[in-house]
Amino acid sequence: MTTSASPPPAPIAFVGGGNMARSLVGGLVARGRAADTIRVAEPVAALREALARDFGVRVFADNAEAVAGAGTWVLAVKPQVMRRVCEGLAATAQAARPLVVSIAAGITAIQLERWLGGGLPVVRTMPNTPALLGAGVTGLYANARVDAAQRADTEALLAAAGRTVWIDDEARMDAVTALSGSGPAYVFLLAEAMQAAGEAEGLPPDAARTLALQTILGAARMLTEGEEPPAELRRRVTSPGGTTQAAIETFEAGGFRDLVARAIHAATERGRQLSAAND
Repeated sequence: MTTSASPPPAPIAFVGGGNMARSLVGGLVARGRAADTIRVAEPVAALREALARDFGVRVFADNAEAVAGAGTWVLAVKPQVMRRVCEGLAATAQAARPLVVSIAAGITAIQLERWLGGGLPVVRTMPNTPALLGAGVTGLYANARVDAAQRADTEALLAAAGRTVWIDDEARMDAVTALSGSGPAYVFLLAEAMQAAGEAEGLPPDAARTLALQTILGAARMLTEGEEPPAELRRRVTSPGGTTQAAIETFEAGGFRDLVARAIHAATERGRQLSAAND
């Protein structure tokens, strides 16, 4: 008795071959996805050549050629050109009815669906730059046309970049962008400030850098690898009357929590403005 082999998966097409798309392509290939089922449209020849060379995927200069026959389209272009790209692919989208996955900040699922002609399953996602190391986190929102299998496929795709979190209300995706999409920059700013402060206290630059970065890395591991909430970890390291308490009291007196809240609110509002500006 013979059994028929399972059909190969429908191709995935990436429209845009920048850093985030590259990280997802690399993650898919590393997890066993056949490279010849991945297509990437990218106008910059050097980026196309690097993707083909490094991962063995099929590359195209033309968006329409890349998406032909693909069951999933990953839109990985800048927000300011997303409308033009979508409208250029609208006729193909209406004929093919693909699952559309966007990784563009500030562009809503409603906008994407409208620009592509309507009636399509769309997942809006917001990954962050640690995805380039497979250590990112991605917020995902699915419109009502996305079925359970498509949600699972999208989650598997973005899992190549790290953890995933589903958001039920798309209005909250701007907060995802503000918290985690932009969040690595906040940590980088903290690292800059810690290193500079260490140098101001007389530490050599190399030593200050190593001490600051490894402290952030170690603290992040304690947060992610244990069960204790941040407040408890902070309490444990803050001895009464000690050096840490002196620093924490200075942060609190300077309005640290309120400053963080205002910064994330400002980023959330900016995300809403970007959506309106690209409509």
